[in-house]
Amino acid sequence: MKLAEALIERAELQKENAKLLGRIKDNTMVQDGDAPAEEPEELIAQYERNMERFLLLVQKINETNSKTAFAEGMNIADAIALRDCLGAKHRAYQNMYSATTISVNRYSQNEIKFVRCLEPKMIQKRIDKLAKEYRELDTKLQGINWTVDLV
Repeated sequence: MKLAEALIERAELQKENAKLLGRIKDNTMVQDGDAPAEEPEELIAQYERNMERFLLLVQKINETNSKTAFAEGMNIADAIALRDCLGAKHRAYQNMYSATTISVNRYSQNEIKFVRCLEPKMIQKRIDKLAKEYRELDTKLQGINWTVDLV
């Protein structure tokens, strides 16, 4: 199994488990005299089986990521951490940009005037640079995922 296949299966298990939890919740209580649409114990058993498979996949994915070289002095796990950091920085700069571009309407000269402390153009350049770095790193990670065998 390739790493990418394990990642896809992990994501599918997460989606399925979210649906299962909703179905379990929907069938935990019924009106006296009625039967649940589905047996909650069977749904819980399926959830538990999924979680066993999920745990195994996560362990194997993590082991593979930590043992597989990505670039000079960096393994896949390091590259994922870098990608996550770039994504967080990108979101932070987008929020900064939004704050600098809010227009405050003044209805008279007596109202308080606001001035920008950050230049939106410079922030936008950082946003674009971070987006490009994230995209390039993510593309390389996606490509490697299809070439690496799961440990």
